[in-house]
Amino acid sequence: MENIERSTEYRVPSSGDIQAGDSALSTQHSELGTDQRTIVINQGVLSKNDMLAQRNRNLFKSKRLLVLNVVSSPGSGKTAFIERTLTDIKGRLRGGVVVGDLATDNDAQRIARSGAPAIQITTGDTCHLDAEMVAEATAKLDLDALNLLIIENVGNLVCPSSYDLGEDLRVVLLSVTEGEDKPLKYPTMFKTADVVIVNKMDIAEVVGFDRAAALNNIHRMVPQATIFEVSARTGLGMEQWYQYLEGRIASGTK
Repeated sequence: MENIERSTEYRVPSSGDIQAGDSALSTQHSELGTDQRTIVINQGVLSKNDMLAQRNRNLFKSKRLLVLNVVSSPGSGKTAFIERTLTDIKGRLRGGVVVGDLATDNDAQRIARSGAPAIQITTGDTCHLDAEMVAEATAKLDLDALNLLIIENVGNLVCPSSYDLGEDLRVVLLSVTEGEDKPLKYPTMFKTADVVIVNKMDIAEVVGFDRAAALNNIHRMVPQATIFEVSARTGLGMEQWYQYLEGRIASGTK
């Protein structure tokens, strides 16, 4: 994942000792007066997360797991999609789930109905999962019993885009009720997708969904992504998704 840098300015009296540390890249005189100086600090705010994400990735690889980071806006049908996947692949794949939500464990309870092991992460006021949260949650799962791990991220198309969790594939869901221009409004998230799921296709005609426009926008933002048009409610298109997962696991390419 691309490391994001943050620039922060601190103004301090020039007569005092400045403990800039290793992260201070430059010190400049402030235009506001000679009694102040500006320290510009550039630091990779995701460096720790990236290190932990790589640790997760190494662990998952050693366990021969295919790991999905599933992201979407609220209401896209993400939980229904994961629940349907885990229910239908019984006997074909061995799946487990880490569920992230701001509050409640409702989604974890719902997914557990599929029979798959599910661990809940309640993030409070944090709008995304990070690699450390995932590491702590997966420590509670028997990874040796799985070959597919699904991480259901917090419903948000902004914050999660910057956080590598150690996944093999980033899966972005878009429902037909959200509008065809969603990929254009949230380019960072869609540009990092390996797979795009267009969900709720069973009601596409009813809501006036412009399929051609949506697919064009997805291709514009993320031409390399694999696209599946599905309905988690009816099962439309889901078999192609299951075959894709089986192929990735069987080939070991992930």
